[in-house]
Amino acid sequence: MDLTVSRPRRLVGEVVAPGDKSVSHRAVMLNSIGEGQATVRNFSPGDDCTSTMGIMRALGVEIERSEASDDAGDTLVVKGAGVDGLREPDDVLDAGNSGTTMRLMSGILAGRDFKSVMTGDDSLRSRPMDRIIKPLSMMGAVIRGRENDTLAPLEFDGGTLSGIEYDLPVASAQLKSAILLAGLRADGKTRITQPDASRDHTERMLAAMGADIEVNGLSVTVGESEIDCVDVDVPGDISSAAFWIVAGLIHPNAEIVVKGVGINPTRAGVLTALLDMGANIELVDERDVAGEPVADVVARTSNLRGTELAGSIMPLMMDEVPIVAVAAAMAEDETVIRDAEELRIKETDRISATVDWLVTAGVEAEPRDDGMAIVGSGRIAGGTYQSQDDHRIAMALGIAGMVAEDPITIVEASCASISYPEFWDVLRSLGGVVE
Repeated sequence: MDLTVSRPRRLVGEVVAPGDKSVSHRAVMLNSIGEGQATVRNFSPGDDCTSTMGIMRALGVEIERSEASDDAGDTLVVKGAGVDGLREPDDVLDAGNSGTTMRLMSGILAGRDFKSVMTGDDSLRSRPMDRIIKPLSMMGAVIRGRENDTLAPLEFDGGTLSGIEYDLPVASAQLKSAILLAGLRADGKTRITQPDASRDHTERMLAAMGADIEVNGLSVTVGESEIDCVDVDVPGDISSAAFWIVAGLIHPNAEIVVKGVGINPTRAGVLTALLDMGANIELVDERDVAGEPVADVVARTSNLRGTELAGSIMPLMMDEVPIVAVAAAMAEDETVIRDAEELRIKETDRISATVDWLVTAGVEAEPRDDGMAIVGSGRIAGGTYQSQDDHRIAMALGIAGMVAEDPITIVEASCASISYPEFWDVLRSLGGVVE
C-alpha cells in the first residue's frame, strides 16, 4: 500500500503512545517462564511483539489476548510454565521481522533438553546472529546457524549451561538480555560487563520477579533462578512517540501532547538529543508505572539547531535516528551522527536508506561509515520515496510529508504495522492529509 502525505496548516492534538515494544517483548517472555499467572496491559499492537507471543504459545505457554476497547493496547493473561516448563515445539518457530524476538528467545531456548529451530523473514535471516551464538555456546549451548553459524535459521539442540564472565563487544540490550536469560538456567553465576549503558528493561523486570540479579555500574550478574510472574502495565513506547514529538517540533504551527511515554533514562536518548538541538519539550505528570518512569511529553514548534550526536548517547537512541534525521534536515546548521554503525544491520541499512531519501528530497546529506552528516536548511522537497519495507523509514517519511514543500508519497507505507499499526490513522487524527 502506497500513501501520500501533505502538509497541514496546523498540527495540534493529543496522542496515546502504543505500548513499549521492548517492555512488551520482555513482559510476555519472562512471565511465560515464571511461576504463576500475570496480566500484561497495554501490550504493543505491532507485529514484532505478536511474533514473540506466537513463539511462547508454540512452546506450550497459555496466553489469552483481549483486544483493547479504548486507547490502551491489548491485554494479555499469561500462565507461566516455569523456567524449565517449556515443551518442544511442533514446528519451526517464526520470529517474523523481529530481531528482539530472535535474540532474546535464543537465550531462553539455549540449553533446553529438546530440539527447536527458529527462523524469520528475509530481512531477519540476513541479520548477524554470531554475537549471540558465541557467548551462548561458551555457556555450553549447542546452536547451529547458516553461513558458519552466523545467520538464521538457528537450530538449538541441547547442551548443559554454565555461568560465564563476558565482556560485551558492543552496548546491546538484545545481546545482554540473551545472556541473562540463559543465565537463569546456568550452573553458577553469569557476569556481563558493558562498554556503555544500554536499555535495562530486562534487569528491572527480573529484579521485580525475584531473580538473583545484581547491577553494579556497567556490570550485571545473574545466578540460577526461578522467577515469579508479575503484572505489567506497559508504558508508552518512546520510539513510537518520537515521531509525534519531532512532528510537533518541526511544523511551524504545532503543539502535540503524547500521553504516557516511558522515559527510562536508558531509552530516552532521543529526548536528550532533541533538547540539545533546542527543542521546546516539556515533561508533564512524571510518574512511576510498574518500575518504569513515565510522563506526558509536550512538543511545540521550535527553532532547532544542528548538533553532534555520538558516543554513549547512541545506544540510548539508535532506533530513533531515522526520525532525528528529519529534525536535522529542518534545523539550522549541520548535524553529525557518529558511532551508529549498528544501523547498518537493522531491517535495512538505515544509514544508506535515510541519506538516500534525504538527498533525493534536496537535503544536503552524506553517509559515514558509522553514521551521517546532515546540513539543515528547513526545506524538504516532495516526491515519491521508497520505504524499503522498513517501518521506521516509512514513518519518518510520513512525518517529513507533514512539513515538505509538496506532498510525499511513501511506497509500501503499510510496513509501519510492524511496530505501529495505527500510525497512519493517528497522523490523520492530528490533521495530516493522507491519501
